[in-house]
Amino acid sequence: MTAPIEIRGGVELPARREDIELRTNDGLRLVGELALPIDREPVATLVTLHPLPTAGGFMDSHILRKAAARLPALADIAVLRFNTRGTHSPRGASDGSFGDGVTERYDVEAAMAFVAERGLPHPWLVGWSFGTELAIMYGREFPIDGAILLSPPLHRATQEQIGAWSGDERRLVALIPELDDYLRPDAAAERFAPVPTIELVPVQGGKHLWVGESQTRRVLTEIVGRVNPGALPLPTEWLGG
Repeated sequence: MTAPIEIRGGVELPARREDIELRTNDGLRLVGELALPIDREPVATLVTLHPLPTAGGFMDSHILRKAAARLPALADIAVLRFNTRGTHSPRGASDGSFGDGVTERYDVEAAMAFVAERGLPHPWLVGWSFGTELAIMYGREFPIDGAILLSPPLHRATQEQIGAWSGDERRLVALIPELDDYLRPDAAAERFAPVPTIELVPVQGGKHLWVGESQTRRVLTEIVGRVNPGALPLPTEWLGG
């Protein structure tokens, strides 16, 4: 009998993994990966938006990489990751150059067009840091079930863009680290006040980069709790099969 594997760190559970390319309406090629449950169709889809590329963010930023490594197997969730324009990773380099969140509108559009083309179900945007700005600014334009914001800095998204989510029926969830470098729970409550329906989740002891297995598990649990709550609690060991 095979011994169980502890799910932590860089453990990658079975999935159908496909290198993909996205094409933007302004003519760029973006590289990425789609991870699907290995022997069944996904019940929902995460379209992930990575942290700031000029500060080292890319499609392999650890929370997004671990979501793709674990959630297809543990929660029947498809995970789409990609490098925004001008971003490099081991998967390769996307065309173009960093647009400071402006021309990245086309990158989000390309990802959502891919989701529609493949018929991937119940898409959610999952942004982390810079990626939350893209989700806030552009997410309402697309047929998503909701958006999950991890450590939103709110450096680029304006109060008008935040307030535009008021009255939107789609769910908006924000995980706010207690010890964040940019936006902590009290300040987040003020900035997001125009959206009374937002679900603000203060994370005690949390930090902007969500370093460590306990913080990784907390983030992934919060994501699954919105996207496919029947898959909770997430196991900490993999028995195979």
